[in-house]
Amino acid sequence: MRHLVFIILLGLMWPALSQALTVEPSQRIKDLASFAGVRDNQIIGYGIVVGLPGTGDQTTQVPFTLQSIQNMLARQGLSTAGAGNVQLKNVAAVMVTANLPPFAKPGQQIDVTVSSIGSAKSLRGGELLMTPLKGVDGQIYAIAQGSLLVGGLDASGKDGSRVTVNIPTAGRIPNGAMVERAVASTMGGVNSVFLNLNSPDFTTAKNMEQAINQALGGGVAEAVDGGTIRVRAPQDANARVSFMSVLENIDVSPGEGAAKVVVNARTGTVVIGQNVHIEAAAVSHGDITVTVKENLDVSQPAPFSRGQTAVVPNSQVGVKEDKKRAFLFNPGVTLNDIVKAVNAVGASPSDLVAILEALKSAGALKAQLIVI
Repeated sequence: MRHLVFIILLGLMWPALSQALTVEPSQRIKDLASFAGVRDNQIIGYGIVVGLPGTGDQTTQVPFTLQSIQNMLARQGLSTAGAGNVQLKNVAAVMVTANLPPFAKPGQQIDVTVSSIGSAKSLRGGELLMTPLKGVDGQIYAIAQGSLLVGGLDASGKDGSRVTVNIPTAGRIPNGAMVERAVASTMGGVNSVFLNLNSPDFTTAKNMEQAINQALGGGVAEAVDGGTIRVRAPQDANARVSFMSVLENIDVSPGEGAAKVVVNARTGTVVIGQNVHIEAAAVSHGDITVTVKENLDVSQPAPFSRGQTAVVPNSQVGVKEDKKRAFLFNPGVTLNDIVKAVNAVGASPSDLVAILEALKSAGALKAQLIVI
């Protein structure tokens, strides 16, 4: 009796359950968009790494490394006059890069990446000397210095053998730079804030506008275009921080993306989107293998003849064509049908790429075919 009641209740509730299961999952605004003006800034600088175990630049081939050392010693009050062309093996010229996060204040620390620009074999065990990091405006925003963490390894022998693991000429310094200048930001004084969608989409922009107006009141948000939402905000900086905290946590149902098939021609990776459809088409794909085998035979003349022993090549050429079954796509098939049909004939990733390109040329593939 209990099982019968459960089955009846399940039958009554099934339409509502199925509708709930088909609802698009919602995401927070902070996962779909970013506030205009709240962004990282790239900073860069030229520096010197010292303390390398003989894996630094060949200063005879990289003159700016020696010049940098001479300039540094001169600033320390040491004269390099008459030193001649000194060969230094424990020094490397590097470029130092970092991202300055928004609202970073003087005294805070950020990570930096150090990369060799000379002939150094490895930066493992090196120490970066004080390096100013500048922005695009030429101003110094941070100072970097510290010991490098290098995940790569380079080892070589006197006979010329060499083993390289990962990339030994680049490393990182966690908390290796101290912020010296803050980037100016305006958190108050204007009437509106702007949300820039990470992936511009008109449906997502419309849904975001409706969700904000429903949560904060009608007329607060306005979709400017498919990638920007303008939201009226309080002018006081303190009130604006609280307002933006509430705003970025509003849930929005994003629109479905366009149907795309992305193909990596170098690795054979194929990614098929969920909205890809194919019209009626029949596909037959087979492989042809050509083999050429060379055999060397010896031609021996008869005794007391004037002939000479010679080597005669004997070539054998074979052609093999794999017989693969053709498969049929019915109108409107989905991603699951495509994968099943291709797997049924044992197609490799390169075969799948060829099949998709042929379907696109025939007009049967209803999706954007993107080759990277």
